[in-house]
Amino acid sequence: MKTLKDAKVKETVKVVKLHGEGAIKRRIMDMGITKGTEIYIRKVAPLGDPVEVTVRGYELSIRKADAEMVEIE
Repeated sequence: MKTLKDAKVKETVKVVKLHGEGAIKRRIMDMGITKGTEIYIRKVAPLGDPVEVTVRGYELSIRKADAEMVEIE
């Protein structure tokens, strides 16, 4: 299983499934990260946290722990 955390900079990926539950999953969905959404990886901080992405025209920063919950293809 490949997750958003594993994606490379300047790569565009597609969300397959969200893992996790409750408030954290809800927060990820509220950011616009839902099944079928394309995500462009803008950059990764020097120590790998956070990951800066573009989703639905918005620029977001997502923690590595949250990025692990987003399965991609």
